[in-house]
Amino acid sequence: SGTNNGCFVGHISPEAASGGPIALIEDGDKIVIDVVERSIDLLVSDEELARRREAFHYTPAPVDGYLSRYARDARSADQGGILE
Repeated sequence: SGTNNGCFVGHISPEAASGGPIALIEDGDKIVIDVVERSIDLLVSDEELARRREAFHYTPAPVDGYLSRYARDARSADQGGILE
């Protein structure tokens, strides 16, 4: 609920947990959102992203019930955002 003014970006996906680009964003990174071109770009060099990817480590907290099914079966938005 609620309202917003201007550009609003929302993304719900397990992408970060699987080591996708969202997981590599750090405080202070610049991100360009081009509404006309329909693009979002992280202004970080490929070398820096490679360094961050090497250092990335994620250990999920144990969950049960429906959340465990989501954690196990949800696919990222680029794969259709489905439950397998």
